[in-house]
Amino acid sequence: MFIQTEDTPNPQSMKFLPGQAVLGVGALGMDFPTMGSAAASPLAAMLFETDGVMSVYLGGDFITVTKAEAVEWMHIKPAILGAIADFLTAGMPVLNEGAEAASGKPATPLEDYEGEDREVVEQIIELIDTRVRPAVAADGGDIVFKHYEPRTGVVFLMMQGACAGCPSATMTLKSGIENMLKHYVPEVASVEAVA
Repeated sequence: MFIQTEDTPNPQSMKFLPGQAVLGVGALGMDFPTMGSAAASPLAAMLFETDGVMSVYLGGDFITVTKAEAVEWMHIKPAILGAIADFLTAGMPVLNEGAEAASGKPATPLEDYEGEDREVVEQIIELIDTRVRPAVAADGGDIVFKHYEPRTGVVFLMMQGACAGCPSATMTLKSGIENMLKHYVPEVASVEAVA
């Protein structure tokens, strides 16, 4: 199995492209920020067994691994490539039965918004899903809508994969996403990141 790798804007994260579906086309990504959170995915749990792996993000057709800053890619990249190849060629399920991409779900469900607020949230979610998420997925990450505060106009987004902890993420959030949302949705006053 040939697995391509791509650098990401986050020097601690690398994108691994196995040339086949990981979670599947159109699937919400799943973020595993700690070893304890990886219980839903045997693949993520296996990757955490490599010394220096700090987090794992599974996308539709890619895997992003974030390493500890003190660890060099040249030391752990071969082990990660081997683990991914062995796991996928064995044909084992990437997720345990019943596991779902909870990390991609809003903290405040759409049903909790009413009237004009609901229309605003629908616009925000559509813009993020169509204009932001495909771009950040190309860099090995994801940005997910979590909450909109109608009283203040603040939109809360969660950064995952290579975006979490990326040095340029704050600039992307403020200069790119915030400006776009304010342009298309005048009710938006600012955008904030949440963990």
